[in-house]
Amino acid sequence: MLRLISVASLALLLVAASVALQQTPAADLVLTNGRVVTVDAEGTEAQAIAMKDGRVLAVGTAEEIARYRNDATRVVDLKGRLAIPGFIEGHGHFLGVGDSAMQLDLRKATTWDDIVAQVAAAAKELEPGTLIRGRGWHQEKWKTEPANAIEGLPRHDSLSAVSPEHPVILTHASGHATFANGLAMELSGIDAETEDPEGGTIVRDEDGAPIGAFRETASGLLGPAYMRSKRVDPRRMAEYAVRECLKKGVTSFQDAGSSFEDAEMLRRMADKGELSVRVWMMLREPVSELKTRLADARVIGYGDNHLSVRGIKRSIDGALGSHGAWLLRPYADLPESAGLNTVTVEDVAACAELALEHDVQLCVHAIGDRANRETLDIYERFLTAKEGREGLRWRVEHAQHLHPDDVPRFAELGVIAAMQGVHCTSDAPWVLRRLGPQRAKNGAYLWRQLLDPGAVATTGTDAPVEDLDPIASYFSTVTRELADGTTFFPEQRMTRMEALHSYTMANAYAAFEEDLKGSLEPGKLADVVVLSKDILECEDAEIMDARVDLTIVGGRVLYQR
Repeated sequence: MLRLISVASLALLLVAASVALQQTPAADLVLTNGRVVTVDAEGTEAQAIAMKDGRVLAVGTAEEIARYRNDATRVVDLKGRLAIPGFIEGHGHFLGVGDSAMQLDLRKATTWDDIVAQVAAAAKELEPGTLIRGRGWHQEKWKTEPANAIEGLPRHDSLSAVSPEHPVILTHASGHATFANGLAMELSGIDAETEDPEGGTIVRDEDGAPIGAFRETASGLLGPAYMRSKRVDPRRMAEYAVRECLKKGVTSFQDAGSSFEDAEMLRRMADKGELSVRVWMMLREPVSELKTRLADARVIGYGDNHLSVRGIKRSIDGALGSHGAWLLRPYADLPESAGLNTVTVEDVAACAELALEHDVQLCVHAIGDRANRETLDIYERFLTAKEGREGLRWRVEHAQHLHPDDVPRFAELGVIAAMQGVHCTSDAPWVLRRLGPQRAKNGAYLWRQLLDPGAVATTGTDAPVEDLDPIASYFSTVTRELADGTTFFPEQRMTRMEALHSYTMANAYAAFEEDLKGSLEPGKLADVVVLSKDILECEDAEIMDARVDLTIVGGRVLYQR
């Protein structure tokens, strides 16, 4: 009798085990035999991860995750490689990434003559009257100053000489200045009598004639010349941007200022399943347009979490490189200027009202210390006016140069410092000239001073101002090492994990998406990147050798090196 009971019990156990095995869901994709860094609050690490229906199913040891496999499961052997949450670009220009591929790339020019040569070559290929566009020049990166320069900027004569039949418009690397040839200015009706617009400057020679350089809002005067060019299809820009994101391991992209039309175009792409990366968008539109159209444009998690439109963008100043950043004291290398206020405080305040009314985030571009102070003053006025406004997560885009008195206000107000790591090392060689050593040390890229009191500091690239590559930006945040091997105030460096957190969970938090993405936890979106090197452990010098081997969005491998 005892033996019969034992056999019966064994049979029941086998049946129960079989049922349990059948109830274990089979994963669509499993990554195994690697180092899986989840970036969760507990610092969990694992060897393997299982994904199903676009979500993380489980993380654990290779043995634990093996039970989620069946014959239909795709299994990738990591062979010791690092798997992390997909990078989230914290501040970039999505369509700009695509548009930059469709014009002259001026980023590697080391002299003004290099740029003139690129334009000359394009003029020989294009039909007369066609607009020649380029982007990425930066006078501080040239080895020699152009002949007869004004404020370090060239005169248009040599450019105009190689392009007499083509209007030419070349955008500064920062996006905050433009250079035009003679024909572009002629088509736009710009001459010595043209007045500077509010928030902008036409750079002039000794006789008052424009030399071809336009700072901030003055670039808008070249609109008529732009009309000579057929606009590149925004859809083509978006398709290129998607490919570039996947190649670089960027699974989500926070777009820093687009139009209602651009948002609608991305919505149509999401409807058709053609928006393979996730876009979170700020709208940069006039207050009058926002009042009438914001309610309809606002979406969250549209198209299976591929599009969210829930921010308003404003730029209260320009860029430091173009002397457009709004400072409390004049520039060290241009003492007659303290930069430019590009939109009024009243305009930003009106946007704050709309942000509260429509439950969207206010995102203000502020680079100079005065721009940051004015922005924080506006935020403080609104955030402390009534109970319950402390969790709005309004953002300061860039927060590059701060007065020490304003640094604690980020943590106190709960304001996000949406910064770009690679800007620090890219800009460092000329930041000292713009600000002087003491102001640079006390105010430039203060990651440590923001993080230590509890502020949220995110990171990104501001692409296409810089290359979209997260590895380069990560390297900048953890080393602050310049191309010549020197370091820029290294006491402000992030740790390796802080830098990874800033590129994943912090960016998710900055968009109210921390419950969806930013870490590899069961139930969250299965957005994963596999790297060829362990950027958390390798030597500093080896970080830049890391390559994206796999980019996974929603549990699907969309890029494989």
